[in-house]
Amino acid sequence: MTDLEICLEGAYVALEPLMHSHVDALQSAVRDGQLWQLWYASVPSPDEMARYVDTAIKASINGDMAFAVRNIKNQQIIGTTRFYNVEPAHKRGLIGYTWYAKSAQGTAINTEAKYLLMQYWFEAQQANAVEFRTHFFNEASRRAIERLGAKQDGILRSHQILKDGSVRDTVVYSIIASEWPAVKNNLQAKLDKFRSAANPDA
Repeated sequence: MTDLEICLEGAYVALEPLMHSHVDALQSAVRDGQLWQLWYASVPSPDEMARYVDTAIKASINGDMAFAVRNIKNQQIIGTTRFYNVEPAHKRGLIGYTWYAKSAQGTAINTEAKYLLMQYWFEAQQANAVEFRTHFFNEASRRAIERLGAKQDGILRSHQILKDGSVRDTVVYSIIASEWPAVKNNLQAKLDKFRSAANPDA
């Protein structure tokens, strides 16, 4: 169902297959905001990055697709995202393992990255659904998912045990194929606003 060599590029971001050569840049990106210190987020520390990337690459054997996210404006790698738990028989999968350097947050980066991923998923792969999961207490992530147009399906209680020993309740969201045209229009409108703000005289 997936093409492991796929590259997706828009006006703001390029999503390129994650490789070991991205480790150094990702270590720099994760230091911007010290993201691994957020207890409710599963973000690797600089010391864990090589193992994190290696694990993501090995998961591609089972159909996962991991990407490094590049900011086109300055050509810097500013985070990662991926398709995972892909189920070709059911034409669905999850988008997650998404994190960005603090300097990239609140910009067009996430909106366009998710737009590109879902456009590929629903239009090229003819998928039935895409799912998103996040920690119950990760309010920023929940708001970002909801802004995409995803609907909450439910909460998996006591779903995971985290590195610090705390137990995570996982909030589950999804977008289905019939919703994609409206979601696409909404994301395009958001990207248009970013472009207008960047070029007020255009």
